[in-house]
Amino acid sequence: MDIKEYSAEDVAGQPIGWWSSEAGRRVVAGLREALGVEGLGQAHWWTLNHVAAAPGTWGREALVERLASYDDLGTDFGGVFDDLVGRGWMTEEDGLLTLTPEGEAARLRARERNLRVHERAHEGIDEGDFVTAINVLRRIVANMGGNGDLPPR
Repeated sequence: MDIKEYSAEDVAGQPIGWWSSEAGRRVVAGLREALGVEGLGQAHWWTLNHVAAAPGTWGREALVERLASYDDLGTDFGGVFDDLVGRGWMTEEDGLLTLTPEGEAARLRARERNLRVHERAHEGIDEGDFVTAINVLRRIVANMGGNGDLPPR
């Protein structure tokens, strides 16, 4: 998709808060739409990824504590966990969560959908420019009192 070109002077005067918020809203909307294909929300996605990365090590309380920092919707994580268990995508033994093969398959399907959203967001953007943009946003976050470090994977 082509966009109109502007002078550096015109672009430099733009409000970073509005542009970063608008980009964030649109990317998140695309991700939520992609996840919604299987009746998943972002909290399902976060849960599937965390449990897949460390099977049998996450208990509910620790996982809620970890995921709450991503949440902006007041998510009932217990309900999300119950939903994944109810679908047969996750098990809970001795208070620890593990994905089933069906859950891992669902996670991989969701991952593919999310990758398509990320690819769409990156269209026409040089990798170096993207890295610069992320680093600029990290610096702004840090300048405003937040944590500019990359989140743990």
